[in-house]
Amino acid sequence: MIVRAKLLPSFILGLFLIFGAPLMPSAFNEVVGVQAAQAQTVSRISVTGNQRVDDSTVISFLAVRQGQRATSQLIDESIDSLYQSGLFSSVKVYMSGNTLNVAVSENPIISSVLFEGNQKFSDAQLSDMVNLSSRGVYTEAALEQDIRSIELAYDQAGFDNATVTARSDVQDSARVKVTFVINEGDRAGIAAIRFTGNNSIGDGQLRAAIKTRESHLLSFLFRDDVYDEDKLNVDRELIRLYYANRGYPDAQVLSAVADFDAERNAYFINFTIDEGERYEFGQINIETSISGLNPDSLTGAVRTQEGRRYSLSKLQKSAAEMSKDAANMGYSFAEVRPRIDRNIENKTFNVTYLVDEGARLYVERINVYGNTRTRDFVIRREFEFAEGDPFNRTFLAAGREALMGLGFFSTVNVSVDQGSASDKVIVNVVVEEKSTGNYALGANYSPDGGVGGELSLTERNFLGRGQDLRISIGATQGTRTYDFSFTEPRFMGLKISAGVDAYQRQVDEGKYYNYGTQSTGFQLRVGAPIVDNLQANAFVGVDQTTYQDGTDGSPPDAPTYITGFGGSATKAFVGYNLTYTDVDNARSPSEGFAINVSQQYVGVDFNLLKSEVKGSYYMPILPDAGVIGSLKGQAGIINELGGGYVNPTETFVAGPSLIRGFASRGLGPQGANNALGITEYLAVSAEVEFPIPVLPESYGLKGAVWADAAYLGHNSIDPALIVDGIGVQTRTSVGASVIWDSPFGPLRGDFAHVIDKDTADQTQVFALTISTLF
Repeated sequence: MIVRAKLLPSFILGLFLIFGAPLMPSAFNEVVGVQAAQAQTVSRISVTGNQRVDDSTVISFLAVRQGQRATSQLIDESIDSLYQSGLFSSVKVYMSGNTLNVAVSENPIISSVLFEGNQKFSDAQLSDMVNLSSRGVYTEAALEQDIRSIELAYDQAGFDNATVTARSDVQDSARVKVTFVINEGDRAGIAAIRFTGNNSIGDGQLRAAIKTRESHLLSFLFRDDVYDEDKLNVDRELIRLYYANRGYPDAQVLSAVADFDAERNAYFINFTIDEGERYEFGQINIETSISGLNPDSLTGAVRTQEGRRYSLSKLQKSAAEMSKDAANMGYSFAEVRPRIDRNIENKTFNVTYLVDEGARLYVERINVYGNTRTRDFVIRREFEFAEGDPFNRTFLAAGREALMGLGFFSTVNVSVDQGSASDKVIVNVVVEEKSTGNYALGANYSPDGGVGGELSLTERNFLGRGQDLRISIGATQGTRTYDFSFTEPRFMGLKISAGVDAYQRQVDEGKYYNYGTQSTGFQLRVGAPIVDNLQANAFVGVDQTTYQDGTDGSPPDAPTYITGFGGSATKAFVGYNLTYTDVDNARSPSEGFAINVSQQYVGVDFNLLKSEVKGSYYMPILPDAGVIGSLKGQAGIINELGGGYVNPTETFVAGPSLIRGFASRGLGPQGANNALGITEYLAVSAEVEFPIPVLPESYGLKGAVWADAAYLGHNSIDPALIVDGIGVQTRTSVGASVIWDSPFGPLRGDFAHVIDKDTADQTQVFALTISTLF
């Protein structure tokens, strides 16, 4: 058997030679002949057809060299290499005797790249999108790729009907002029965003939670109604999280479908939702396995409360804050895991926060990538650890959020790799920078000056060091302002901000005062966090104000408290403010509270102490319907430390920021043609904010009803100066507002009806202001 197995291949080969070879002599001889020819040794290489590319460059792409045997495989590799160079439109490589012949036809050179029909994108923007360029090599493959790149850019900008063609004109010297012809068509918008299955949360709230927006009156400006499939996938997750933070942990977005209506050139988007059951938090406990760590010391970080609706974000934030608190107490490796026990019958989640000691890992190295402008130290300082410190994943996540909060980067990704030892890790930070500077020429509005204009230069990452620089020139009717501001967010490497402000402000004689002013001054300021959510700021500065009387052609008639300065007044001031903020969203709060306390001493030509406190409290009234309630209060007093009267130039300005329905400087005691202001006040306001059902949520408009009340005091003002406005010390008003969450900030128009007022008060039915926490 073994002998037979060994003889079998020889037996088959013999049969093939006897019977098979005579049957196909021509084919056999051809194969053998080709192999023999291609296997010849190359004694010479001949290059033909090349005009711009020299012979040595062509030969450098070949896989076979002089003195080598030219096999079919090496010839095929040579042909592929020449094509991949992009220099040639056709290539032929073959052996003739001992000579390797290379015949090529060169691709033409591009003389220019032009664009026609483009309005959405400039020529410079389109040039950055294409690979073809002047003096580059022209290929059909590159041309087709560039056409697809331009079409993709238009598609992402919402121009679904845009078409791109190319025209190639051969010129002298075999050069080609390439022209991309673009037909942009009409931009496709989003006609409607609908939701199915959302029985507990309204369409308007869900539209506000996602990134995709319906077309609206300002879509041509903000371009926020562009359909994007990737954005739609993000919206699905945003809807799920919106439900998960409002008591629905099992909510799912079953589908997100975008239907295109060619007649309307718009998309109709529908989200199908399965809400699941609503849950609340049950019992909340903390357990720890770390010796010496008292669980009660971590209760201040717990944001989940029994009886409150389930919230994934509060659960995650509680765990993160507890881990940070434990690390700050010296337990650097503490990890917190929420254990959740679901009670289906009672629809509650009992939560136990398990505090354990994690793996003892240390930061070996922090690598930073992608920052071409921002200095490394600006990125590194946002992490609570440095190289050699204990590694904590909570601090890692917090560092990423801090980097995004700087506004310097469009994306920030962090990852962790194994270090040189089992207890060491390498942290990789990859950032993508975005523009941080801008020149702006815009309009502004203030209750005092009305509509005005401003030219400003702002750089939020000056010299890549994270510093903030702003220079601006502004003007309204009767006022001119010049401002300079510089801030170093980490003074001397500490978590202390330091800055300087300088200004000059000119105010002409007008309806409020019968004299003009020119103020020049500067201030130095520092700020530092005290504890979580509590920020302290201190400032010191100098101001000199020159008073100009009779500049409008009228005889000098300034009051005695102005003429007594002898033409100008100098003041030095020093003060501080403390701000505690614990709201869910500083721009549009719906839950939480904020408090600000400030004091300022004013000296030299004055001797005053100004004290103010302001607070806001927000609470959801109908959270599923987006109805939010708020209470605001503020109080202030000025004390003349020398025992005399407060000069009216340093009093509080009473106006719509204190109580709505009154003009700026339109309430309180009045002098001869001058508002005297007030020296003490107490004001409260109650408001209910709600979505406007008849308007699309994408407009960013909400409604509100409110009531204001205030007490005004003037006991520290010289009675001899008061002509009118002391009959009533209380003011009340009610009204309604329209609030617009604009790109410039939350603007609001307040329609007011005044209930209590003084005979000298100046009222106004409507006022346009900017919403703030205080």
